[in-house]
Amino acid sequence: MNGLLVSLQDAVVQGVLWGIMVLGVYITYKLLDIADLTVDGSFALGGCVCAVMILNFHMDPWVALAAAAAAGMAAGAVTGLLHTIFEIPAILAGILTQIGLWSVNLRIMGGKSNMPLLKTDTIMSKFIDMTGLSKPAAALAIGIGMAVIMIVFLYWFFGTEVGSAMRATGNNEAMIRAQGVNTNWTKLLALTISNGLVGISGGLVCQSQKYADIGMGTGAIVIGLAAIVIGSVLMGKLRSFGSRLTSAAVGSVIYFVIRALVLRMGMDANDMKLLSAVIVAVALCVPVMVSKWRLKKSYTEGGE
Repeated sequence: MNGLLVSLQDAVVQGVLWGIMVLGVYITYKLLDIADLTVDGSFALGGCVCAVMILNFHMDPWVALAAAAAAGMAAGAVTGLLHTIFEIPAILAGILTQIGLWSVNLRIMGGKSNMPLLKTDTIMSKFIDMTGLSKPAAALAIGIGMAVIMIVFLYWFFGTEVGSAMRATGNNEAMIRAQGVNTNWTKLLALTISNGLVGISGGLVCQSQKYADIGMGTGAIVIGLAAIVIGSVLMGKLRSFGSRLTSAAVGSVIYFVIRALVLRMGMDANDMKLLSAVIVAVALCVPVMVSKWRLKKSYTEGGE
């Protein structure tokens, strides 16, 4: 029982920290209808930049986290420029940036595939020294605090004129362009902000687990989509924009809890990516099949 509680506690912590990444995915996937594959690379980029800044440049962990956010924003801007200026399809632009970031991340870490932070101060270790909390409790408190700040910021930002234009771009691009809005600019800004959040999440996860790894972002987009789908299913009746942002973060926590329970039941950890893909596929297919069944039923009843 104690082992299960520890696993669930770790899962909640990971879910909260990854939840900030899910908020970034929410911006592109739900608001712009773009599955941005840059996420896999920018998540690792945030962790690698954060680790190098702390270990090699002896920066304050918060400054290193800001650098991780800036790095993520730069990666998102590259994808945005490829898509808007050079008219490369969004999904292909994301793939190109993601592939390039693999080499960039290796360069950042000096050719090493991972970089430990065992003997350095992090945001979590400083918070532990200040409050006396355990490591999981400190990571959870910081993760929840950062998630709340990001949700409040996004709620405010997307209520502004610029944010509203970004949301309108995803709803009806032709209409908002007819209103004189530069939709290329709104797409570029959305991709930049999205990957900035992903970079922050990568930096927080890096500082929480005390190491950065070149493959730490592999499958991040699938995790993000799974979390968004789970959150929307569980909290779908809540229609406000703030509640939808919250549901994305909550979905991340539930996803990691489900993963922890499945692993405790004996599932091979190597099969988790497959499980995530199945969850997303089923969640996306079921509403379509239900709507088709209802449409067919209505025609049948009308014919009778």
